[in-house]
Amino acid sequence: MNVLDEIIANKLEEVALLKQSQSIDSFRSGENFGRETISLKQSILDKGFGIIAEIKRKSPSGGDIKTDVNITDQAKFYKQNGAAGISILTDYNYFGGSLKDIIEARKAVNIPLLRKEFIIDEIQLYEAKAAGADAVLLIGAVLQPEEATYLTNVARNLGLEVLYEVHTAAEVGFIPAEVDLIAVNNRDLKAQQTSLQHSFDLVKILPKNVQLISASGIKTSEDIDRLQAAGFSGALIGESILREGHLAELTKNIKP
Repeated sequence: MNVLDEIIANKLEEVALLKQSQSIDSFRSGENFGRETISLKQSILDKGFGIIAEIKRKSPSGGDIKTDVNITDQAKFYKQNGAAGISILTDYNYFGGSLKDIIEARKAVNIPLLRKEFIIDEIQLYEAKAAGADAVLLIGAVLQPEEATYLTNVARNLGLEVLYEVHTAAEVGFIPAEVDLIAVNNRDLKAQQTSLQHSFDLVKILPKNVQLISASGIKTSEDIDRLQAAGFSGALIGESILREGHLAELTKNIKP
């Protein structure tokens, strides 16, 4: 099994346990379920080129990144330094996160929060809404086309925006029409190898009527300049800003 297969096998077990202890209706009474969500799509548009800054403690490819991260402080730091939104990894076994991270961040800031997770079932969307997320990630590599369309529609009906991730040209052909944003993951989730060139290759065949986000492997202002020139509307950056703390430098150099 590759890493992605391991993660999904683990996620199937997690979701099965979740369904034993919770129902979809149980999340409707959550503290944040009824709140009006904040548009990640609009926030990125308003920035001209928006950076979605990520919070994760570790990853299969990067090892330990910032295991002692304070969610409240990190979320405030991201907002103060110009992030268009915050991506929060909620997988525990492989990334060290949880739903509590979104709940804490929601209390700390009023900018869009993306639940970054391996979503395979609609109950995870209800979880995200109840925790205070504004958007969710759906990953083309782990969903059948009909599953992707169904989950996109459920998310949109809950008021959650959808950032849909692709890595291959084949996955581009099955992007649901209703998604709000499309992300090119420069990291091969199976081989755990990263190349920014992947964004420049796939942008040629991606829809032109949806905002495009490049994710993984973005480290410098020069990377951002190249992505913006190629037609991307934003970038999802985690490891480099968690390690270097250089978000302000990246955002101040963005061309309007």
